[in-house]
Amino acid sequence: MRLLILHGPNLNLLGEREPEVYGSQTLEDINNEIKNYAVAKDHDVRIYQSNHEGELVDYLQKNRFWAEGVVFNPGALTHYSYVLRDAIASITPPCVEVHLSDISEREDFRRISVIKGVCATQIKGKGLQSYLEAMDYLQENL
Repeated sequence: MRLLILHGPNLNLLGEREPEVYGSQTLEDINNEIKNYAVAKDHDVRIYQSNHEGELVDYLQKNRFWAEGVVFNPGALTHYSYVLRDAIASITPPCVEVHLSDISEREDFRRISVIKGVCATQIKGKGLQSYLEAMDYLQENL
């Protein structure tokens, strides 16, 4: 299965940014675990991170015919980016929204996801495992 893994703004600072919320793993650590899991499951993955909304949209659109599924942690863009919502809604591959922390247990503004309605499901609060469960979900539901 061909999976696109997208990381949004500030995820490049994992490991140093609020480790009590996001854990001590760096983005490189998480990406390496995703790659290892992908090999074990016979998936082909493309992984991309950007701090820029438009770059995430461009990458998603560029890979829309290659990907069979998308695993997307949009970070803070989750809460207000109708641009990302529209980009996800306009492609064929199903998208799973993931979050390292449990956004439903955090600040009020973080409890809102404007992209949830155009995603196949949302997996949150499980750290790295959120990504791996999303990969499994796509494999089981495609």
